Amino acid sequence: MSDLVRAGLIQQRWTGDKESMIANAVEAIGKAASQGAQVVCLQELFYGPYFCQVQDTDYYSYTEGIPDGPTTKLMQEVAERHGVVLVVPMYEVEQPGVYYNTAAVIDADGTYLGKHRKNHIPQVKGFWEKFYFRPGNLGYPVFDTAVGRIGVYICYERHFPEGWRALGLAGAKIVFNPSATSRGLSEYLWRLEQPAAAVANEYFVGTINRVGVESLGDNDFYGQSYFADPRGQLIGEAASDTEEEIVIRDLDMGQLAEVRDLWAFYRDRRPDSYGPLAEA
Repeated sequence: MSDLVRAGLIQQRWTGDKESMIANAVEAIGKAASQGAQVVCLQELFYGPYFCQVQDTDYYSYTEGIPDGPTTKLMQEVAERHGVVLVVPMYEVEQPGVYYNTAAVIDADGTYLGKHRKNHIPQVKGFWEKFYFRPGNLGYPVFDTAVGRIGVYICYERHFPEGWRALGLAGAKIVFNPSATSRGLSEYLWRLEQPAAAVANEYFVGTINRVGVESLGDNDFYGQSYFADPRGQLIGEAASDTEEEIVIRDLDMGQLAEVRDLWAFYRDRRPDSYGPLAEA
C-alpha cells in the first residue's frame, strides 16, 4: 500500500427512480476515478429513496441479491473498468422475507470481496428501519483491498463505539460510514462522532450523507460528507449541505504509525477489565 491513498465519497440527491440513481452513481464513480480516486464509497441504500421514513411493503421490491444481483454485477464491471475499489450500500435479500441493510465491497480488479450487514437497526420516527431490515449477522468484517484494509460501518451504527473498535482491532486503516441522516435529529453530532471515532481507533474515517428532502417525508438530508484523519481533523472541507458533490481527498497512511506511536491506545487497552460491558 502506498503512503497516499486517494479516496472518494459520492453524495447524491434522490432522482425519483432507481435506474437514474444507479446511472448517476456510475457516472460519478467515473469522474472520481478520472481525478485519481483509488477507492470510492456511495451513500446508504444508494439507489433508492430513504424509504424508512414510512412503513410500506412496496419498498421490499428494492431488494437485490448480493453478490448475485444486477447492481453488484454492474459495480464489479465499473470497478474493473476504472481500477477503483468500491463500497456499494444496497438493500439485500437473503431469502424471501429476510432483508438486510448491506454494503458490498468490490476490489479494484472487479473481485467481490464480501459485505457488511448493518448490525444496529433504529426504530424511531422517520427511521422505521426494523420494518425493513434484520440486524446483521456477519459481525464487523475488514476487507483486504488494493488500497489496504478497509471496514464499513453503516449510519446509525456510528453511535455505538464497540463496532468502531472491532474494526480497528481487525486492522482497518480506513473505515467508511455511508449514511442517511437528517437535520434536527443528529446534525449537531455529525462533526463530533466520526472524528472522535477516528481518534479513539487511530484510523481514517470517510463519512457520507445524502442531500435534500424526499417525497416520503420531511427528513432534510444535510450532506456534509467528509474525511477525518486519525488526529480527528477534517481533511479539507466537508461537502455542501444542499448539493450533490464528489469528495476527493488524499489520505496519508504515514499518519497511522505516527499517531499510534504517539497515543498508543491499542497498547494501553485493558480488555481484561471490559468483561461486564458485554454481560450487561
